[in-house]
Amino acid sequence: MAKTISLDEALKIVKDGDHIVAGMAGAEGRAFFERLHEVSSHTNHVHIDNCLPMQAYPFMVDDAYVDHFTINSWFFSGDLRKAFKNGNVTFIPNHLHFAGVKRTQHAKPNLFVGNATPPDKHGFVSLSLSNVYEKHMLKKADTVILEINPNLPRTFGDLEVHQDDVDYFVEVSYDAPELPDMPPNEKDEKIGANVAQYINDGDTIQLGIGGIPNAVANALVDKKDLGVHTEMLTTGFMKLYRSGAISNKKKTLHPGKMVAAFALGTKELYEFLDNNPAVQIYDGNYVNDPYVIGQNDNQVSINTTIEIDLTGQCASESIGTKQFSGTGGQTDTATGAQRARNGRSFITLYSTANVKNPETGKREPISKIVPTLKKGAAVTLSRNDVDYVVTEYGVAELRGTTIKERVERLIAIAHPDFRDSLYREAKAIGYIR
Repeated sequence: MAKTISLDEALKIVKDGDHIVAGMAGAEGRAFFERLHEVSSHTNHVHIDNCLPMQAYPFMVDDAYVDHFTINSWFFSGDLRKAFKNGNVTFIPNHLHFAGVKRTQHAKPNLFVGNATPPDKHGFVSLSLSNVYEKHMLKKADTVILEINPNLPRTFGDLEVHQDDVDYFVEVSYDAPELPDMPPNEKDEKIGANVAQYINDGDTIQLGIGGIPNAVANALVDKKDLGVHTEMLTTGFMKLYRSGAISNKKKTLHPGKMVAAFALGTKELYEFLDNNPAVQIYDGNYVNDPYVIGQNDNQVSINTTIEIDLTGQCASESIGTKQFSGTGGQTDTATGAQRARNGRSFITLYSTANVKNPETGKREPISKIVPTLKKGAAVTLSRNDVDYVVTEYGVAELRGTTIKERVERLIAIAHPDFRDSLYREAKAIGYIR
């Protein structure tokens, strides 16, 4: 730990025009970024690449620093959505397994700032909660700063880094950011039950986070010998493991191990991860590679979308032209699962959303199954890659179907109040007669 410096010294390393990459979500160097705005006193412009930041850092959200910092993000958080109006926030289109690889082909990082566990007796730290792109960026950056935090879980996989490969350490002590274990509502539970009927004992699964994925996890509690190969390891997986539903014994790739690219959830999840060899966190370029995912027999991918049109196009990251979240690993995991022997991919969504009417100011229900996507919407998953679509009203199997068949099947799982109007609009467009 001879390389240990103070936070003040770490901030002095930042130069005008630097390109800084932050660790993703729980892997952020939180202490550094909480004070990064202070370098505006001696810099005019600094670029920061981040992904799902967990705090509203002043450099990121305070419009007083617009001319000093540009934020480029692979995945928007709520704070980034709010900060977008300042004009210095922009999105990096990507498939998550290529996030670090393609970005460094365009822009070399001067500085990587993340966090890690204290070094073990052999001099190795663990990058703990994420290796989506962190280790890749660490190797590419001119200078590497890691915040050494004894409160982080020591995880295994390929995220161990020797202290000789780190330029500076900053000693910190803060809790890992938590995401509450969101309880499913009635709609979530219906969707979870609809998905669960297609999941078999021995399947390997991928889930995201939120009410619907949690409901799916709850509905799988009576399954046996499930495996895990997922982008994000959540509290729901921990609960399934403890219930006995997950054994990982039937996996054809990394049998006996839960495989992920990052973890985010509750304190209970982090305690479960600590020094647990049953969990392996690998490079996101590997974990999310569709070719790798497809090597798991019976791989199942379960994701959510914001809006889907009657041909099957999924807008999962934007509302019209407004960037809402990010592509993440949706295309990676959906196409990867369909490469697998007996693999399946599910897109889930509520049939409706309550949206404010600009004329009345009141919230009114709209259908999330639509004739055409909103103008400017980003297509996250193409209609060629959509397999099963699930709402609280049922399951539409789209694999190998025609446009006419898709229209009929998607309308059948739309909210009953909108089915007649969807038929009329589908006829007007010419999808059906």
